[in-house]
Amino acid sequence: MMLQQLLKKVNFMGAKIISGKDFSSKVREKVREQVAHLKETHGLVPGLAVVLVGEDPASKVYVRNKGEQTAAVGMKSIEHKLNENTSQEKLLKLIEELNQDATIHGILCQLPLPNHISEDLVINSISPDKDVDGFHISNVGRLGTGQKSMVPCTPLGCLMMLREHHGSLSGLNAVVVGRSNIVGKPMANLLLQDSCTVTIAHSRTKNIENICKQADIIVAAVGRAEMIDSNWISEGTTVIDVGINRIAHPEKDGKTKLVGDVDFESASTIAGAITPVPGGVGPMTIACLLANTLTACCRTNGLPEPEGLSV
Repeated sequence: MMLQQLLKKVNFMGAKIISGKDFSSKVREKVREQVAHLKETHGLVPGLAVVLVGEDPASKVYVRNKGEQTAAVGMKSIEHKLNENTSQEKLLKLIEELNQDATIHGILCQLPLPNHISEDLVINSISPDKDVDGFHISNVGRLGTGQKSMVPCTPLGCLMMLREHHGSLSGLNAVVVGRSNIVGKPMANLLLQDSCTVTIAHSRTKNIENICKQADIIVAAVGRAEMIDSNWISEGTTVIDVGINRIAHPEKDGKTKLVGDVDFESASTIAGAITPVPGGVGPMTIACLLANTLTACCRTNGLPEPEGLSV
């Protein structure tokens, strides 16, 4: 069944579709307006530098999209493309140069990196104040202890959509399915900061279906195609599907399709609100990267943070 047909079916049944595509457009427009204001009143232009090492096709597409959207909101966009044989020392030297460049407020090194380069070492070589991915150990620690930090883009986007849908999240039961450093753990910390009661479930969690059925909010970030269906969900639950999985398309021989970690058609018969895949969380990731770059620029220059775009 095509996505548009699914959306029509779900809307008929009354479940709300949380469209990351629509919401990300609003976020980018806010960023664009505030970037224009910064330029007009302070002569500042937020700058984002993206470093790509190697020829990974998905990474190349992602970096191109980041560059286009960065320029579209009026920011300075810089790309550094290095071949896959680039030494770790050369990459670290480039990052140090970007750390010292006052016109660059955000630095992102696209993952994955070639095997001969330590991802942890590279991530932690980026200045925490310019770490717009929110992966630096200092930002991880600050987030975990409730201090001001740069927040990973995907969890930040999920939080924005949840706040938009629910208003206050205080007192709600939230289950995060997945414990990755990129999504699961920071997502749990953000929900705790918004006064949710949070459970992190994973591959070894016992009675995981029953745990999920107690949730007001489920954030699925486990990396298993369509694992969560209607049997895991109680009526009215809000489901945020972070998963992106490519599987065989049953109606088209030799073709594939993108699905999430949630069985959309099944889950949407029970959920009160749900994000689709594609068109849900995905578009929010780049939008929040732009928001983080703007936030980093404001913090570096001692200016008020952009309202509604940071935690």
